[in-house]
Amino acid sequence: MHDEFICYQFSRQEVERADFKHFLSLYGLEKLPANRQLQDLMNRFIFSLSGWDEDPREIHTIPEIRRFYSAFHEAWPYWLYFCNLDNDTLKPMTMCCLPSVNTIEVDGQVDVAVTCNPLDLFNLLTQDFLPMNLMCERAGMGEDRIFDRTKALFEYFGLPFDA
Repeated sequence: MHDEFICYQFSRQEVERADFKHFLSLYGLEKLPANRQLQDLMNRFIFSLSGWDEDPREIHTIPEIRRFYSAFHEAWPYWLYFCNLDNDTLKPMTMCCLPSVNTIEVDGQVDVAVTCNPLDLFNLLTQDFLPMNLMCERAGMGEDRIFDRTKALFEYFGLPFDA
């Protein structure tokens, strides 16, 4: 398995125009490999946005970013398969796709806590398991690896997992 990440950065202009054509030209469904090559892509993607470094708002509160990630999610619903779970980039992307989120400042901490309706999060993840499972099947993964990925996702999002 490869240890390198695939880091893809969207520019502010791409975000404001909801333009992810370049990304899809590289990683659209018809461009993705199968079998072992696809297995090697699981958990390797890290997404970022440029152009908001000086913006003090939380990413999930910026309307342009919320619209972008919602549109990107519609066009490429494979986040649960590809996104790396060892960092927090998938969480804010996902929060942008939820109907609402809340930010809570915690005394003594630089970062804010982000909360959402757990049912909204669960519903979004539930609909995303189908595209994830399609990628798993295309990659020729066994039930045990699919189970492990599903469990890891529940843990990543802090949701209870009861096999």
